[in-house]
Amino acid sequence: MATDASPPEAGAAPRPAQPTTEAFVSEQQSAEFGELRRAHRSFAFPLTVAFISWYLLYVLLSSYAGGLMGTKVAGNINVAFVFGLAQFLTTFLIAWFYSRHAAAKLDPRAEVIKHRMEADA
Repeated sequence: MATDASPPEAGAAPRPAQPTTEAFVSEQQSAEFGELRRAHRSFAFPLTVAFISWYLLYVLLSSYAGGLMGTKVAGNINVAFVFGLAQFLTTFLIAWFYSRHAAAKLDPRAEVIKHRMEADA
C-alpha cells in the first residue's frame, strides 16, 4: 500500500516499534494499568457527577425559582447572572484540578507503562 508520507529525514530519531495486540491486551489486564484506571476514575467520576448536579441545580433554579434567581445582588447583577458566571469558574477550576491531578498521579504511571510496552516491542 502506497502512502503520501515522505521518507524520514536523515538523522531523525527512529519511531519506536509498535506493540502487538496481545501486548496491549496483556498490559490492560496488568495491576499497574488497573491502578492507573482507578486513579483516573476516582477523580473524574465524582467531579463529573458534582458538576452535572451543580449545572442541573442552576437550570432547575432558573426554571422554577425565578423570584430567587431574579434577586438583585448589585446594580443590574442578579443571582442568575452570578450563578452563570460561577458555572464558567467551576469549569476552569475543574480543568485546572484535573491538570494537576494528571501531572502528579496519572502521567508518571502512564509513562512507566508506555516505556515498558515500547521496550517489549
